Parts: sequence; structure tokens; C-alpha cells
Amino acid sequence: MHTLNIGILAHVDAGKTSLTERLLFDGGALDRLGSVDAGDTRTDDGEIERRRGITIRSAVAAFTAGDVQINLIDTPGHSDFIAEVERALEVLDGAVLLLSAVEGVQAQTRVLMRTLRRLRLPTLVFVNKIDRAGAREEALLDDVRRRLTPFVVPLTRVRDIGGPHARVVPRPLDEAAIGTLAEVDADVLAAVVDGPPPTPDALDAALTARTADGSLHPVLFGSALGGQGVPELVEALVRMVPRATAPDSGPPRGTVFAVRPGPGGERTAYLRLYAGRVTPRQRLTFVRREADGRTSPVPGRARELDVVGRPEAIALTPGDIAALRGVSGVRVGDRLGDATDRAPQFAAPTLETVVRAKHPHQAAPLRAALLALADQDPLLRARPAPSGATSLLLYGEVQLEVLAATLAQDFGIEAEFEPSRVRFLERPDGTGEACEEIQRHGHLGFWATVGLRIGPGPLGSGGVFTYETELGALPRAFHQAIEDTVHATLLTGPHDRPVTDYRVTLIRSGFVAPLSTAADFRGLTPIVLRRALERAGTRVYEPCHTFEVEVPLDALAPVTARLAALGAEFGETTGGRTSWLVTGELPARRVRDIELRLPGLTHGEGVWWSRPSGDRRL
Repeated sequence: MHTLNIGILAHVDAGKTSLTERLLFDGGALDRLGSVDAGDTRTDDGEIERRRGITIRSAVAAFTAGDVQINLIDTPGHSDFIAEVERALEVLDGAVLLLSAVEGVQAQTRVLMRTLRRLRLPTLVFVNKIDRAGAREEALLDDVRRRLTPFVVPLTRVRDIGGPHARVVPRPLDEAAIGTLAEVDADVLAAVVDGPPPTPDALDAALTARTADGSLHPVLFGSALGGQGVPELVEALVRMVPRATAPDSGPPRGTVFAVRPGPGGERTAYLRLYAGRVTPRQRLTFVRREADGRTSPVPGRARELDVVGRPEAIALTPGDIAALRGVSGVRVGDRLGDATDRAPQFAAPTLETVVRAKHPHQAAPLRAALLALADQDPLLRARPAPSGATSLLLYGEVQLEVLAATLAQDFGIEAEFEPSRVRFLERPDGTGEACEEIQRHGHLGFWATVGLRIGPGPLGSGGVFTYETELGALPRAFHQAIEDTVHATLLTGPHDRPVTDYRVTLIRSGFVAPLSTAADFRGLTPIVLRRALERAGTRVYEPCHTFEVEVPLDALAPVTARLAALGAEFGETTGGRTSWLVTGELPARRVRDIELRLPGLTHGEGVWWSRPSGDRRL
């Protein structure tokens, strides 16, 4: 039996969790169907997820289809949790992109499809809710080709769509489907142009091959609640998503894509293995990439190992996912071995808030709880703030609400959050050097010699510390004191913003035994570094959001005028038949303004979506 790891992705409320529940039920993994409304689904097992009716953390469950085990990864749909989605993409063999037959292509759907096509991940499109009033088939397919991707081939059609008796029947490959195949498959194109016409077997082989390489996307219709079309979806997944192959010899290589807290503070880490083999109590060394670009080892030993869907398994082998318990300190994003080519790449959160315990005696437990939550989502980046508070990074207000509810529900802590604000950054604008040396006679001050050079690093590199001095010239503790102090000092730059994408080089060092201590280097390093940074100069950058806004035909002018006044840089404007779709980039601090004004500018018909995309210089 081999394993497929399949992600269910969609815009919020398209029916991801309901489809996951149906697949598990039909596959024999559940003896009854759960309901999102009733709050008793298998994958949304958190109290907050059940109460709000949304998925917050990626969850894993398994069922079998013939000789194939399918691990389902149910991901969040709300854009505030996009980082959770993109982390899950790294461990997938294939994906199901879910659309509602009523709402059709939505903002998050387009973002997800662009990401899936960039990764060339085999993706099937499942059109859900065919039994709901207002469901569409041909009009929706036109919408998909126009607004999502033209490279789709429908494999099923719907009879009596939009009512309780809607049912799914096979759809033969017609001329339009063959034409689409010919655009992405050279053999089919040659057969269409030069003859003889491609045979059904050749078309089926081309459809499978082009789905496997991510250049074409089969479309299937159905209903997660009613079960129509779900068997056809499973059959297509098994037939068209290729099996990942890798040797089970050599060092293990994998990714931790989810961490769940357990009783007594113990963590359960979900590890997807790409190569090698992992057994219980085996010594493991994970590699962690810190926010400043540094990597550090995280050693540990899995006390328990439960392979998802295979309780009898005694080892984790390539392609499978396991829940590891007993590896202390492990967190989301830690890796065994090298990174994969699907390592997630997303912009850092653009909002920052400060959180304090409502009751002073809960200050220490709050700090511990936030650090534990940051292990589940490292992009939170919990760090100390003045007066015993903690600073956090966020993607949006829904994430803040969920965080507050999690602290209350899971940790019994009432927390108070300051209003979130946009997080600006500084980057070095040039190169600067400074040095302070121990004087030969009459020395006063720190018993340390430190010379530093600071300059710009590659975009997205965070902070990098290197040496031009000989490594043995200083005791290791003094080296570490300098490096740690450099990164701590650059949390606040000359303009009171965090400094990022810098490269600091130690160009001179010295000490006097036994007078010099690590405290001398911790005290002198900020003085030298700030002087070097002042000579280099910094520029302030503000975060931006990429946006998509759909507006009625008569609202294009007022909406684009308002966006231009807010500093938007426009991308494409498409449509013109029933509405306009405008894309572009907008400063994050202006997003709330357009969200509030859009209903009035569009008579309540405008649809706005945005997400962090990077930054621009002020």
C-alpha cells in the first residue's frame, strides 16, 4: 500500500471541512458524518474551531481507497491564516481546490491557484454544493477559465443542478477538452494538427500526465453534504496524482508542518518524511531557520511515533506522516535534513500588537503561553516589550480574536491587546564601519576590542552575522556575546523600527585575560554597532498588501480614484462584461480605509481581498 498526501484548499466557507468529513465517512474512517454547524467534525477538533465554524490549524486524517492510503490535510480558508496553508503545501503530493457552485471563483481561490501552479502541484478542482439553489455549471466553467486558469478539463456534468435531486454523470472529452489538452501536451497537439486523431487511451494518458506535472486541472462536480460526485473525485485522485518515490535508506529528511499542544504541556509534532526512516527513540537532529536568517540545531528523541492511518507501523517511511511525541522544543518549520523545493515563501505579518495579562499574577503564565503558541506558529515572533508586556506579529484582526480566545480557553489567561498597528522596518542604505579598542595604557571602560562593519544583505535574508577575524582569536563565549548582542541591538534602529536584511561582519576583536568578560563585549558591541549603522544610514520601509477588488461596472472610476489617492500601484484591470476586477498593491496602513469606504463606493456590491506581499521604501 502506498500513500498520497492530499490537501483540501478553498476560500472560506466553500465546504472544505464538510468534504473532508464526507471523504473520511465514505472511506470507512468514520462511522457517522460530522457537521460544521453542529461542531462535531473530525478535523476541526478545537473548541474555538467548533464555536466559530472555521478551520484554524491544519489537521490530518486518513482513509483508504483500494490499495492506496490517502492522508487528508484540511487547511484554513481565512486569509489571516494563509501562512498555515502555505506550510501545509510543502508536504503535499496533490491538492483538491474547492469551489462553491453558487459563489464560484473567489479572491482566496485565485491566490491559491496561483500558488499551486507556481509549485506545479497536481491539483484537481472540485465544484461543491451542486444541490443548492443558484448552483451553476457551464457559467461557472466559463468563470473558472476566465478568472482562475484556462487549463481545465471537466470530467463530470450535473443533471438537475440547483436542487435536492442533483446528480453527477460522466462527461466525455469533447472538442473543447481536446483543444485544452493540445495546448499543454505536444503529442496531443501533433495528433490534432497532423493526424491521425488521438485515441481515447492517448487522451487519457495525456490527461493523467499533464495533471501529474501541474499544467492541467481536471474539474469534477459534486456535493460534500449529499455525497454526489465524491466517489468520482477519489477515483481521479488515485489515478492522476503520482506517488512520491524516495529511498528509505540514508539519513532521514522531512518537515514538521504542524505542532499541537497536549496535556501537561507536551507537544505533538506532525512530520512528513521524504527520505530515510524514523523509528521510536531514534536520535534526531532538526534544523531551525531563525527569523534573522541563522540556522540552529534542535536535537531530540521521539519517545512515541504514530504513523497516520497505520497504527501497526513500527517506523515512519518516505511518503508517510507521523505524530511525534517527546521531542522537546520542536516547532513548526523545523526540518530533518535539507529543505524541499516547496519550502514556503510568504511575506512576514504586517501588523504588530502588544499583549498584557489582565491580572498581574498571570504575567509569567501569559509569557509562557505565548512562547508555546509561537512554537505552533513561528511567524507570531513573540518577544519582550516594555513593562513586562509581549510584542506579537499578526496577519489580521481575526487572528487576534482567535489568539485571545485560545489564551482564555486553553490556558485560562485573560489578556488585553493594544490596538494593532502597522509594522515598519529599516534596512541599511550603505556600508559603515566602527571600532573600539583596548588602550595599551590607562584604559578605562570595557575590557574588549570590537570592530564591526554593517551593510545591506539580500532581500528577505533577515540578519546575518559573519567573521573576518580568526575564529580562535576570542573565546567562544565572547564570540557568542557579540553575535547575540548584534541581533538584539538591531531590533530597534535609528528610526525606532526593527532593522532587517543586514549583514554584520566582525572585522576586529581582542581581549585581555583575565580581565575581559562576556559582559564587556555585551556592553561595547551596541556602542560600536550603532556608530557603524549611523555611518551606513538606514531607510524606512512600509509593508504593502497585494489586493484584488471586484466592483460593478459603474463603480470603476470612483474606486480606482480612491485607491490612487491612498497610494495604490495598479496591476491589471480585467472584466467589463458584468463587473471589473482590479489588482495592485497598496500600503498596509491604507487597507482599513478602503475596506470601510468600499461599500459606499460600490452600493454594497464590491468585494475586497488583500494579503501581505512585501514592502516599499518611504
